[in-house]
Amino acid sequence: MRKSLNPTLVYVLSILGLLCCCFAGTGVFLSGAAYFIANGKIKGAQLNPEEYDGKISAMETAKIIALIITIINILNLIYTIYTVYTTGWDTIQEQWNEALKGYEAAQQAQ
Repeated sequence: MRKSLNPTLVYVLSILGLLCCCFAGTGVFLSGAAYFIANGKIKGAQLNPEEYDGKISAMETAKIIALIITIINILNLIYTIYTVYTTGWDTIQEQWNEALKGYEAAQQAQ
């Protein structure tokens, strides 16, 4: 039975990783997993091309996208760590609470 080189899973994990980038770079786990899945399938297809259906180029494109999104997530994670380290967690919590109070006041005014 031949295995499929379907890059759909890699694309889905990459897109979810990009969406999770907004949450302090936590999408690195999803996009990193997508990259390693794509890399493993490409290596398997290169070693045993008769066992796989599909184009390697499609999986290589998915691997590149996963790598780019992983790098974006890593940069965002580093920025978040730097911000917390230099600003302090208490200051960030105070700013968050002030923004939340402002939002609640705006909702009550409507």
